[in-house]
Amino acid sequence: YLSVNKTHCFSILFCCKSPSKFYKVCIYLHYIYITSAAHRDAPCFVDDLVAALHDATGKDGELLASSPASFGICSESDSSSRLVLSELSVGIRRNDRRGVEVLDPAAGIVESIMVTFDLPQSQLLKLKPVLVLAFKSPLTDGELDIIFSSQSLQPNTQSACISGRTLYILLTGKSSEGNVEQKWNISVQAKSPGTRQSLKDVLIGGKSGSDVRLTPLLLFSAETGTDTRQTASLSFLCELRRFLDASLPQQHAEPLLLRLDSLQSLPPLALGLSTSETLLAEIINSSAPTIFSFSSWSSSFPVRPGQLALSPALLGELGQRLEMNERQMRELVRQGMVPQRASEKLERLRQLSAFQKQDSSAEGTQYCAFLLLKALQMLTRAYSIQRKLRAARAGPSTRGPTCGLGSLTVFLTDLVSGLLGPQSTDLNNCRGSCAIPLNNINNHAVLLTYHIERGNVNERGPCCVPLAYDPLEVIVLNDEGSFLTSKPDMVAKECGCR
Repeated sequence: YLSVNKTHCFSILFCCKSPSKFYKVCIYLHYIYITSAAHRDAPCFVDDLVAALHDATGKDGELLASSPASFGICSESDSSSRLVLSELSVGIRRNDRRGVEVLDPAAGIVESIMVTFDLPQSQLLKLKPVLVLAFKSPLTDGELDIIFSSQSLQPNTQSACISGRTLYILLTGKSSEGNVEQKWNISVQAKSPGTRQSLKDVLIGGKSGSDVRLTPLLLFSAETGTDTRQTASLSFLCELRRFLDASLPQQHAEPLLLRLDSLQSLPPLALGLSTSETLLAEIINSSAPTIFSFSSWSSSFPVRPGQLALSPALLGELGQRLEMNERQMRELVRQGMVPQRASEKLERLRQLSAFQKQDSSAEGTQYCAFLLLKALQMLTRAYSIQRKLRAARAGPSTRGPTCGLGSLTVFLTDLVSGLLGPQSTDLNNCRGSCAIPLNNINNHAVLLTYHIERGNVNERGPCCVPLAYDPLEVIVLNDEGSFLTSKPDMVAKECGCR
């Protein structure tokens, strides 16, 4: 019975004579499985929460207009919830994201609409805890108003309004003695009649095989000023992922699906203290698009920063290129092509990498600066291509579009669980007319064109095809170290008629 999976669980429910007898057991197993997986596969879970709380208020300490919906706060009249969110956010800002303590409640048991959490012994429980319920996926079926009731909450009854913009729900708990195990029983009710099924969908998923939507975490704001979060290197990687999410150009067309492991690759090259200067210089100066893959990356995997040993000359070149790409990125923000929040995350990345400080040779500093450079190069390249494509579409043409580069976006599906970003990339494609006169055409294509124009329909005409390619570079971090894998001839960069 311990090996029952989600599908088997629902099969048992279907076949047994007394489904209510097994409902609690099946949902219990279902909930344990999903909650454990959520933490195991989401190493940025806590870091993302801290970042969201940090960004909930502006520099003036006031809640942003979008923050209440993100945290399930119902209205202006819900002053207590707004105050809790504001105090958490201001405290995190004041302590530069330090002084945040967390506890993992044991997996919750869902029985009818009662949720039970088992809390471990901890002195943190003497502080005022905040129970955070994090959504794995947003609500897609309208809005849902919920009431939470429990003697473990303070106040005993609290409400939340869930919409498609809601990422978290905050419930304030009572402080208590931390030397005993506790069990929180929380009654959950929908305010409107007829929405009971929607409430179950939010808590446990409404269909066979669906994921539990909520993952619990106990949050404590400890005014200690110490950083008890995950390591600084993990914070850098999580911030890098958020920076890419905020900065990448928006895709308007449905991308093609591509399995990364189906592509040919050159042998992986180790990135570390023994990596040759020639290779590092080549990578730093490469314009090839880069994606970041952390294939063994999880909250149980202790992420260690990679280490590089750059010569003073190459270190100076890295710094110059980093500064140049940062200027380009800030210009994109100034032009409105990239959201303002990307500039704030870029500043945070500079602080975490510590590259601009006096000791740029500290452990992991050069490696973090290297990752940031490759991310910025990838972004500035993406926006440069976007500009060229827009200019080509807007240019005058009397014979229709001539042969040139076009966009071909693919979604990388093979490493989604370990992919830091981006999860989609533009590989370009060549399309357009090959009628004479043309640029970038060779003598054979000219002869083919004249041959076709004389009525020989049995020969093919010149085709618009790629003439040159860039590789797709994948930077991999796993429990064996850091590596660069190159997938050659992936990105079309020049077109012609052949």
